[in-house]
Amino acid sequence: MYKKFHFFSILLLLCSSHVFALTDEEKDVLVFDDTLLEEELVYPDWFKLSLGDLRDDLKEARKAGKKGIITYFGQKRCAYCEQFINTSLADEDIKNYLLLHYDLIAFDIWGIDTIIDTDGKKYTERELSLRYKTNFTPSLVFYDIDGTPVFRLRGYYPPYKFRAALQYAAELFYKQETFAEYFERANPGEYFLLGGLTERDFFLPPPYDLSALINNKKATAVFFEQGNCHACDLLHSDPLSQKLSIQELEKMNVIQLNMWADTPVTTPKGKKTTAREWARSLELFYAPSILFFDEAGNEIIRVDSVTRFFRLWGVLDYVNQKGYEKSGDYQEWRLQQRDVSK
Repeated sequence: MYKKFHFFSILLLLCSSHVFALTDEEKDVLVFDDTLLEEELVYPDWFKLSLGDLRDDLKEARKAGKKGIITYFGQKRCAYCEQFINTSLADEDIKNYLLLHYDLIAFDIWGIDTIIDTDGKKYTERELSLRYKTNFTPSLVFYDIDGTPVFRLRGYYPPYKFRAALQYAAELFYKQETFAEYFERANPGEYFLLGGLTERDFFLPPPYDLSALINNKKATAVFFEQGNCHACDLLHSDPLSQKLSIQELEKMNVIQLNMWADTPVTTPKGKKTTAREWARSLELFYAPSILFFDEAGNEIIRVDSVTRFFRLWGVLDYVNQKGYEKSGDYQEWRLQQRDVSK
């Protein structure tokens, strides 16, 4: 049992169920054009400039009475980064809570400046982003006051989800449970999530024995969704309704699971489980999440944050072209594709 709850924790627990009935304003944060920005992003003036050595940055944070630092990995023309800055970081409550506990330090995933990580090893900004596997921007790495990386977010999440993640790290819940467990505990009333899912022609019917699919020489995409899910509805009504997405999905084995249901599933590696238990073991906390597996049943990449058309199509293309065999870094592969198309 948890002996102590910060007021922010109690507020989250009391209010988290509002996600089942989002306001129009809350829904709008999920709808945006994810093409490359025409103009470079300007970061908020309260972002910290690194001293070049994260150990020194951490000393500053410690001296200011903070609990650690957050490294932000972004791109100057990233629409998801812009949305994160204009929504989550523009929320005064979130901003004030973040600044109370952390210094936020920004890096460019293509940057060449030398940075010394908290373990004393030198990296360029690019190399540091690769170290923390920042496949999608914006990505955040949370360091505790001793300089240990303790939590990571990859991609853009709506404000209520980011607020929960921030509080999960700041109040040290990561010492006791995963973020998926924490968020599940903070969201009572799971039975609301068992409603019907959006049916599509490209979803394979049960039984869901994913280990049997590895013999057909296709990649496998597993969609983890939930009922009464606005983000899931948006995924189906826009990115998944476009011809280019459907064409790529028709080249794969595509499975849809309710991440809260006890639907029997055999994983690509042959383990018999349920959709709910598999999602929990994968530490999924966002719906919809899409996981991709190669012909041998190994996970290639996952998309477990807000996803609009161009990011989704890029990942589908990466999987079907087996870009992961050429480059383990999705961003680098996408950059190569853009260079080839010029």
